[in-house]
Amino acid sequence: MTAGDTEATGGPPDADWEQVQQSAEFRELRGRLRRFVFPMAGLFLAWYLLYVLLADYAHGFMSTKLAGNFTVGLLFGLLQFVSTFLITWLYVRYANRKLDPLSDRIREDIEHPAAKESE
Repeated sequence: MTAGDTEATGGPPDADWEQVQQSAEFRELRGRLRRFVFPMAGLFLAWYLLYVLLADYAHGFMSTKLAGNFTVGLLFGLLQFVSTFLITWLYVRYANRKLDPLSDRIREDIEHPAAKESE
């Protein structure tokens, strides 16, 4: 098997992927990801649902003018974009601090199993 074969299969040919998946480090990585993703997705969906419901059922409130023709509905719509960028920034920050170091350790253990065994 050549180095190209290793890359084509997605990792070292002798890696036991079931064992990797069942390892404590991998479970911790999955848990850390879920602790961020699920609450953040729930918050964003609730925020978006609020926007949609207000747009549909609170016409008077959403058409309240704040300055010129700038309305509450337009402000809420623009805040949807702001919240998307904020969530992206928070995720990148979280991943850099909590996910990437652990995933790098897992990758190192998979790519160089002899180094782990000698410890």
